[in-house]
Amino acid sequence: MEPKKSQNLNSEKFFTLSQFRHEVGIPLLLARKLVLWGEINASRAVDGTLRIAYSEVVVAKRLMATPWRKICYFFRALGPGLITGASDDDPSGIGTYSSVGARFGFSILWMAAWLLPVMLAVQEVCARIGVVTNQGLAGVLQKHYRKRVVFVAVVLLIIANVVNIGADLGAMAASLFMLTHFNFYLGAIFFALLSIAMEVFVGYHFYVKFLKWLAIFVLAYVVAGIIIHPDWRTVFRWTFIPSIKFSEEYVFAMVAVFGTSITPYLFFWQASEEVEENELHKKLHKLFGEKKENMHTKIGRMRTDVATGMILANIVFFFIVLTAAQTFFANGVTNIESAEQAALALRPLAGDYAYLLFAVGIIGTGLLAVPVLAGSGAYGISELMQWEEGLELKFSRAKGFYAVIAISILAGLLLNFFHINPIMALYYSAFLNGIIALPLLIVIMVVGNDKKIMGRETHPGWVKFFGWLAVVFMAVLTLISIWLYFN
Repeated sequence: MEPKKSQNLNSEKFFTLSQFRHEVGIPLLLARKLVLWGEINASRAVDGTLRIAYSEVVVAKRLMATPWRKICYFFRALGPGLITGASDDDPSGIGTYSSVGARFGFSILWMAAWLLPVMLAVQEVCARIGVVTNQGLAGVLQKHYRKRVVFVAVVLLIIANVVNIGADLGAMAASLFMLTHFNFYLGAIFFALLSIAMEVFVGYHFYVKFLKWLAIFVLAYVVAGIIIHPDWRTVFRWTFIPSIKFSEEYVFAMVAVFGTSITPYLFFWQASEEVEENELHKKLHKLFGEKKENMHTKIGRMRTDVATGMILANIVFFFIVLTAAQTFFANGVTNIESAEQAALALRPLAGDYAYLLFAVGIIGTGLLAVPVLAGSGAYGISELMQWEEGLELKFSRAKGFYAVIAISILAGLLLNFFHINPIMALYYSAFLNGIIALPLLIVIMVVGNDKKIMGRETHPGWVKFFGWLAVVFMAVLTLISIWLYFN
């Protein structure tokens, strides 16, 4: 990077990167990205630290002149954590959240607030493993557990992902039909081929930008929830005071929500995308002549990213349940089986704008989630088979990796042609995801706290607490659901 030229170099005040970000009032992640993007010029001191002139502080403040511009720059600076969080609210997740909201009303809303710290902890564990080991989750697990066990877990992951992909493609095609009357089957084929083409032929450095902007679509559900004018006093009472019913249906719904919110495919995707992000940052640092990032900086960048993504996912989860409870449950509509059904039912109860936002959101979140679902399975199987992997690689270098992506999407597409009800399968796959998540959670909590693997970057205290709390919570729910089933 070329240092900024100044006629009054000796008289001008200079700042370190940390001082610079405090002066401008932005996160450290964004401060670093502004330098890497070339928006802000910096010189390097003898000790290797970056020095930023006061004149560049003025430039940065001008760039961040309004809260909206600051949000846009921060959004641009985020990486895989945002994508992971947004993809958590895919059309299948929207269908699950709408279904439980319609069936149980506000009484399930407490899970949105109480699951947030658990979601933050679990995704940090996965991301931390990827950052520290520079390997995907399957690659790390097979070094410490029998390959056969990891293989079974990955196969179950891919099966569940295919069902999710099928449901997502169907929901997207149905939403497109609702909005434009475009043929359902042609719509499903179009979205499937578009997802394959984007993953196979577009490099990660560009593709990640496309996915990040698709994340905006999840905000449609926040807007829809505000449009219906709920009684916020009632909403917040139900949110912070849990109301648990020990019935088979309610416990099943809790496991399904857990399996949708803290789902295994996100574990694998998050770890692998941190590896992709590491490689991208290496190239950027090399390009700008910067020293290699230290682990503390990597962890800090990851934590900001993951926290933003999980908070976004949780807010959207909250507003979908709120919308379903306020409109469907309150009006006696308790049987919502799909995201597109939720959009249609919303129209007479909440108006055209809420319906339109819900329908458009399904398409946007589906375009985001389908590649994530297919990619997570491809990373897992490629690491087990020791194939070349990565969205930044050309097809000729990673044929097996991209073949798994294409086959997963096409298999999901076929579910829509054989009249298999992907939504019912989806609800049960969400329950299955919750069950599969339990042993995986135990394993990643153990791996992430192993000093032989993680060195000094083992779990911080709060991650240990909430990570193991997730294990206990899921184990108790599983035992209760089994007991209720047989009684």
